[in-house]
Amino acid sequence: MRPVVLIMVGIFFAGMGVYALAAPARLIRPFGITVTTATGRSEVRAVYGGFGLAVSGLLCWSAAASDDLHRGTVLAIATALAGMAAGRAISRLLDTPSAFYPVWFYFWVEVVAAAALLAAN
Repeated sequence: MRPVVLIMVGIFFAGMGVYALAAPARLIRPFGITVTTATGRSEVRAVYGGFGLAVSGLLCWSAAASDDLHRGTVLAIATALAGMAAGRAISRLLDTPSAFYPVWFYFWVEVVAAAALLAAN
């Protein structure tokens, strides 16, 4: 079960990473963010693209074994996802409510993925 969960979450990150590299402006458009410069596109490609592909690679690598290094890697990624979800929740307290998509949709994706990784680890 552990490898399946890690690979499933890894596939999500790979999809996000490839999409960010190919179409950075489209990736962040649902959040009301526009990117009109090469520097801005580079930032989206780095943070969403490169990071997403790196996390995907780490999860797939960790799916192949269960020693302490692999478990620590999964724990770090689960913690990062939980931190992202917490940031969205804090934003809800500080800002006006937003529609379910995209903020709350991704909040739940992050919560479920973090919980799944922790349970599988």
